[in-house]
Amino acid sequence: MEVIQFLLNGFSIALQWHNILFVLLGVVIGSGIGALPGLGPMSGVALLMPFTAALTGGLNPEDAAASAIILLAGIYYGAMYGGSISSILLNTPGDAAAVMTTLDGYPMAKQGRAGAALTISAIASFSGGIVSLFGLIFLAKPLSDVALRFGPADYFSLMILGLAAVSGLAGKSMTKALIMTVIGLLMATVGIDKVSGVERFTFGLPEIYNGIEFLTVAVGLFALGEVFKTIFETDITGAAISKIASFYPTKQDMKDSAGTMIRGSLIGFFTGVLPGAGATIASFFSYIVAKKLSKHPEKFGKGAVEGVAAPESANNGAAGGAMIPMLTLGIPGSGTTAILMGALIMYNIQPGPLLFEEHPRVAWGLIASMFVGNFALVLLNVPIVRVFAKLIVTPAKYLIPFIIAISVFGVYTVQLSIFDLLLMTGCGVAAYFLAKNDFPLAPLVLAIVLGPMIENNMRRALTISNGDFMIFLNKPVSAVFLIGGALWLLVPAILKRCKKTSAGCESR
Repeated sequence: MEVIQFLLNGFSIALQWHNILFVLLGVVIGSGIGALPGLGPMSGVALLMPFTAALTGGLNPEDAAASAIILLAGIYYGAMYGGSISSILLNTPGDAAAVMTTLDGYPMAKQGRAGAALTISAIASFSGGIVSLFGLIFLAKPLSDVALRFGPADYFSLMILGLAAVSGLAGKSMTKALIMTVIGLLMATVGIDKVSGVERFTFGLPEIYNGIEFLTVAVGLFALGEVFKTIFETDITGAAISKIASFYPTKQDMKDSAGTMIRGSLIGFFTGVLPGAGATIASFFSYIVAKKLSKHPEKFGKGAVEGVAAPESANNGAAGGAMIPMLTLGIPGSGTTAILMGALIMYNIQPGPLLFEEHPRVAWGLIASMFVGNFALVLLNVPIVRVFAKLIVTPAKYLIPFIIAISVFGVYTVQLSIFDLLLMTGCGVAAYFLAKNDFPLAPLVLAIVLGPMIENNMRRALTISNGDFMIFLNKPVSAVFLIGGALWLLVPAILKRCKKTSAGCESR
């Protein structure tokens, strides 16, 4: 009953007129950004993050934080749905999580059933969003209560586990992911140390005495990084878009996909809760399970409606699931939730077990707003999908200046510093070359967000133990987290080595 009361209080925040507007704005902008190939949820959230400060300017700090995170979360799950639009109409996924949707979505479109595929995608996304929300409601408070018993050593080890998990699953190479993690941790140490007063990696530049601003780095890496990638590599202006005739799926479509949606929603939710797993793995896993359990697996890849429902329900379920470790433990499980966490910290709101105690309006207002947002997604997106279809083929010569202008004005409005604009541009160039060489950006962002908290908790733990590092192993919970982190990194490496050895023996 206590949870229901908290949720009702959350609806009193989410249903304020300006928050309803932010939700609608978030899901529509998110769907548009998700539909544009290359611009996924991370880029969308990073791009719009600076503008939340201007949009919430007249509100008190807590309400401003609640409204900002409601808007950014709307962009997040809106973009997860939007990724399916270009997958179905253009055979080009808007982001990595929508790759599996192309396998059956585009064949459906070629058969003249693009509208039905989009509607099934919207309903599956709604299913995934709602299932994950119920999971979030009933697991968030108990997890927060458990996390409140953690000491500094436990928190330090939990954050190391989070970094290890994301580094272990991000990108094609674990070595490159670990390199990005270390670079992120080093960037997090830049500035004057608040305890000792020592300058660290400032090189005499007064602009970074207070550290590198997360907002600047995030916009540079994800928004400008995609701009440079579009300039040098992408050209979709000549692509043909499938026509949309009717939006209505048949009764048989709904019957065939109903079970798949529920199963995909559950798979997505539980996969999303795991740090580092994310929506891409959830959609892939859900698609494989749907195909294995189908009575007609031969239809997959040729326009099976279950092949659209499975990945779409899973990637939206994962988006809700990823909120749990971020809100309850203060450990973002993906690059997008790391940016959302950075946005909350920008408003002096620290995600973690105390969030539900100290800032219930923010936590429960966000959860309630996600109900509103998911209903808005399914009601708004089907009627206006033709607009998004036009947006997909917007020539790059119009889109790129627009994104650059938003990035520059957004960062300058908040930071009022030419140095930050130069830093943002430098991050954009670096992001392009890093991504081109398969260096994943998610571990870098996660390390920048978690770096100060890791350092703070390590210091507190060492102060308690009089400098004895064995405190991290003597505490049972801390030791379990550290062992879990080590296994997360070592087991895939050992399995890979065994596989190579086995292949070598067979070839002889």
